[in-house]
Amino acid sequence: MLFKRYGTSYQSVEMDFDAKALNDIGFRRDRQRSMPLDDLGAQYHAIETVELTAEAEGVVQYETKQTLLDRLREKLLALQERAPEGGILVVENESGHDYPKTRQATRNVVKEGENRLYFEYTMAPPLRVTLYRPGDGSETHDSKEV
Repeated sequence: MLFKRYGTSYQSVEMDFDAKALNDIGFRRDRQRSMPLDDLGAQYHAIETVELTAEAEGVVQYETKQTLLDRLREKLLALQERAPEGGILVVENESGHDYPKTRQATRNVVKEGENRLYFEYTMAPPLRVTLYRPGDGSETHDSKEV
């Protein structure tokens, strides 16, 4: 299960990665579970923090951006599959502070004698997600970049 901090609690969320949206890397509360901030450390142990990034390039702007978002989604789903039974994932990035955004770079390329736009998408900063397992929060955890 995936959680994100909202005010004084962590709420369960679903991925909402949409190339057409203003906030293309988004999460939507699904209202399945909620827990106060203090309960996270009391009920779960942090295993590791992972920084997820993705890149894509191509000739169609929307498709290229959506490819980046799909790759990010795949990495997050793979991380969810690694979670132990009863474990959770918590999105650590804070809205308005260090929230990941897609970045676009374009360049002109000549293909078959015609000028074409070529799109390159990256994201910055990385999406930081911490994997937790059930238990007391007294042990330390690792940090990785994927």
